[in-house]
Amino acid sequence: MDLWNMLKTWRRECRWVELSRAVDPETVHWAGFPTMEVQKIFDVAKDGFTVHEYRIVGQYGTHADAPSHFVAGARTIDAFGAEDMVLPLCVVDASEKCAKDPDYALSVEDILEWEGRNGRIPRGSFVAFRSDWYKRGAMAQMQNADESGQSHYPGWSVDAIRFLVEQRGVASIGHEASDTDPAVVGGSQGYPGELYILQQDRFQVELMINLDKVPATGAVIFCMFPRVTGGAGFTARCLALCPA
Repeated sequence: MDLWNMLKTWRRECRWVELSRAVDPETVHWAGFPTMEVQKIFDVAKDGFTVHEYRIVGQYGTHADAPSHFVAGARTIDAFGAEDMVLPLCVVDASEKCAKDPDYALSVEDILEWEGRNGRIPRGSFVAFRSDWYKRGAMAQMQNADESGQSHYPGWSVDAIRFLVEQRGVASIGHEASDTDPAVVGGSQGYPGELYILQQDRFQVELMINLDKVPATGAVIFCMFPRVTGGAGFTARCLALCPA
């Protein structure tokens, strides 16, 4: 197999789509986490090289959650290998429904409708929920809190995640909001969707972007994150390789 020529073909015939947010103090993150802090501790003009010190929670911005994030003794982020991080990508679009209902939960029916148009979701794939929520931009707009302080943003139904795991054998899921579950569910029921997917020994990716620039099927996702020993999750760099 001539991998170098395959790479040339990719560059000539495919396009790359960035699925992760830039990482800085303004990056959208889960509201319960502190904002990233950056300090320059060496400067090239004075010291001959530049180095920054970062104070950041693991699950900051676009990030991967390992099973150990919710499950004691479960697999940690460093236990996932390269073969776990490059997967067929399926994008289920419910953005119109989310625009009408910010509390929308992606359903099994949505997935079956998607399969009716695109074919069966392949085993071992990464399924991303496109809501177009990332387009809201800043933290306050992403949280979309009402007068009582209750946030309103879309997420997965537990039934949909269970269907993907048990009936389709998917390897991972991802979404644009800061939680797996719709905010009105997670805040009151203890994040049942996120608990379920992590209990199944899968990692998931949160706060994704640009899913509207990726085809429903046919792309490959690269989910890259550091091998932090014992880590429950970490900021991720996710890219999609798409047919031109």
